[in-house]
Amino acid sequence: MDCLICRGLERAFEAGLSEYIEARSSACFRVCTKFAAYKNVEMERARYALREHRHVCASAVRMFTHLPQRDASTSLRRLAA
Repeated sequence: MDCLICRGLERAFEAGLSEYIEARSSACFRVCTKFAAYKNVEMERARYALREHRHVCASAVRMFTHLPQRDASTSLRRLAA
């Protein structure tokens, strides 16, 4: 994408996701889940901010309008298999 905001929000989401995964796989997760829960909330906030920005971002709208249409039922069948 051409939008700097989109790229920044994507990086923030990816960083939050990796921190959450790291927190879930740590040894202290078995003792205290609060840290992993906090990382999960931060990751979800980043995901929400990215989605909200993509709804109003002109470059994201242009990119999605040029993508070919896909049959959702075929994709769902592949996932179910």
